[in-house]
Amino acid sequence: MDTMLLLLIIGIFTGFFIQTIIGFAGALIALPFLLFVMPLSEAVCYISIFYFISTPIYVYKEWEHIHKELVKKLALSSFIGVVVGIIVLTYGKPLILKKALGMFIILFVLNSLRSKKMLPLLTKMKHLFGFMGGFFSGLFATGGPIYVMLIQNETNDIKTFRATMFASLGLVTVMRIPVLALGGFLTLNQLYNSLYVLPFFILALFLGKKVYLKLDDLFIKKIILGLLFISGVLLLINE
Repeated sequence: MDTMLLLLIIGIFTGFFIQTIIGFAGALIALPFLLFVMPLSEAVCYISIFYFISTPIYVYKEWEHIHKELVKKLALSSFIGVVVGIIVLTYGKPLILKKALGMFIILFVLNSLRSKKMLPLLTKMKHLFGFMGGFFSGLFATGGPIYVMLIQNETNDIKTFRATMFASLGLVTVMRIPVLALGGFLTLNQLYNSLYVLPFFILALFLGKKVYLKLDDLFIKKIILGLLFISGVLLLINE
């Protein structure tokens, strides 16, 4: 087994194991492994493939807990964001945007630790957060933290939060795949390599669900904030 395939397996397994437990962070965890052996655009494609496979599984199992009205409100702005993000991925040098996202995430986490109150401003800015989530999903496949900020603010329990995150990220992925294909990023070789990873990916979903059922809500909330903070720091310091 070559290094590229090994790191692809480790990245996808680890990312989607965490994703299944808390509802997001698949790309945040997988991306550093993948970027050791491939360019950003190719890593985004691999992550998108496995998000696309996982979406119907997650949505089917968590359907009753999804905040469907919120997902509908995010749909159009997210799609516009995905298209703009992939255009920037194609033609731009988005390093400064990556660092800005990192700082934004860190400030959000610090505010969440300081105050347990909902932020009315987030409720009024659903479409902007939908656009930003779609934009960073198209650009880095890491729009999850943006959706976390809004959905955590709009939901009252972990089950609803987790299920709505699955649905929102799944919706963005369904939008992202055809845009990546039309842009020439997605290739048959990537689909072929993904077949080798598939058994490990399925194992990650199975084990992640087992672990989720053993954790209490407060601990999961702490994991969410911890991973958000780490992702913000990594986005700030990574070139």
